[in-house]
Amino acid sequence: MLKIKIQKIAGVKMPAYAHKGDSGVDLYAAEGHVLKPMERKLIPTGIKIEIPYGYEAQIRPKSGLAIEHGISHVNCIGTIDSCYRGEIKIPVINLSDRQYSIEKGKKIGQMVFARVEEAEFEEVRELDKTTRNEDGFGSTGLD
Repeated sequence: MLKIKIQKIAGVKMPAYAHKGDSGVDLYAAEGHVLKPMERKLIPTGIKIEIPYGYEAQIRPKSGLAIEHGISHVNCIGTIDSCYRGEIKIPVINLSDRQYSIEKGKKIGQMVFARVEEAEFEEVRELDKTTRNEDGFGSTGLD
């Protein structure tokens, strides 16, 4: 089991798994804000964490907020590196045509932990050929 040290810097709920087997823990807003249509705002969570070397935390939108209210994250999935020790803040955006009230203590995102590998780069003159090669967007069709 991965151990994560956490420091609360505001009177907020601890991150928590809603169900056994969930991949993400819920994160809660440390302050309220009324988000106008198409407005972006950095929402603090009131927590700092210590992630072990070799791991990252991915911050993701909540699907219920997205489908029911049009609330997403500006960067869709954010990365928190193991060397970061500041407060976790979530860049939210209101993609709907109505304002949305973010309430203190309510769910605003989720956090998933993942292993990461450091890459070693080797410059080459040419890359190996594949069946796809440089075929990009839409190259496999929709059927």
